[in-house]
Amino acid sequence: MVPIISIVIPAFNEQESLPILCERLDDVLQNFSSNYEIIIVDDGSRDSTWSVLEKLHQDNPSILGIRLSRNFGHQNALLAGIHAARGHAVITMDADLQHPPETIPKLLKYWQKGYKIVNTVRLSTERESAPKRLTSRLFYRVFSWITGSSIKRGMADFRLLDREVIEILKQFHEPHIFLRGLIQWMGFRTAEVGFIAPSRQSGQSKYSWRAMFRLALVGITSFSILPLRLSILIGMVTALLAFCELFYVLVVALVYKTSLPGWASTLGVISFLFGILFVILGMVGEYIGRIFEVVKSRPLFIVEKRLDLSNEGTLDPPKVGRTHSHD
Repeated sequence: MVPIISIVIPAFNEQESLPILCERLDDVLQNFSSNYEIIIVDDGSRDSTWSVLEKLHQDNPSILGIRLSRNFGHQNALLAGIHAARGHAVITMDADLQHPPETIPKLLKYWQKGYKIVNTVRLSTERESAPKRLTSRLFYRVFSWITGSSIKRGMADFRLLDREVIEILKQFHEPHIFLRGLIQWMGFRTAEVGFIAPSRQSGQSKYSWRAMFRLALVGITSFSILPLRLSILIGMVTALLAFCELFYVLVVALVYKTSLPGWASTLGVISFLFGILFVILGMVGEYIGRIFEVVKSRPLFIVEKRLDLSNEGTLDPPKVGRTHSHD
């Protein structure tokens, strides 16, 4: 029987939170329908996450599992679960209990009203640090300005997607996918539900400053070439400054016949121009690296083990940059 609801949860070192999460999910989903599946994707965990998942599956056959061969990252782990999900509605959420399962009935109500996408917006987080709030607000403003795709602060990967959206999403084969932006870009009828995220109950957050910076970089470069265009503008401005400096040197040397000690200013200008040049080269290199990833055509994830997934054929991961083949 095809389930009505699929819950997709990427998990990395979440052995402590999974039993609590699955218990709360079961309580919530049973009130809506007994026909559901919970797909937990073990994204190369180093603790006992898979063993805990096997035990949960024995106790509740509706809890299914996918184990990836290594850590492929949060977004690709989500994709692995999305490709396996069979439900008419698919809800993605994190395993750290900061996405409260008790919010799910609100998402389902909007879905029953005909909304294809139901996003959640985190209104606040218990004990969230001021630097994290500031950087989050800054990123979403910059992202919305650069890409033209509006994403509110607090909008994460806790959302409901209709089957129609899932089938289209499975056609994307981008190597560095940013689901928050991509789903907004699709343009389907969308609703929003606010929630307050509780503090993490166990373990540590997997999103370090480095990981958040990498996600921000992927999000911006995956959706816009504006940084490249800005680099052209910066290059033109610095070139103009360099020509002004050259004009000044020629006037002083040829007209006023005065020598210029000017080694310090010369070195300063050269250092400035080379600094700008390397920034521009870095931007260009980032986009060339994206092209390189596409050309390699590697799968986005590799499934090592499964726990009772009847649609194993759908778990074959898409290859980057290949949507079809020719004879």
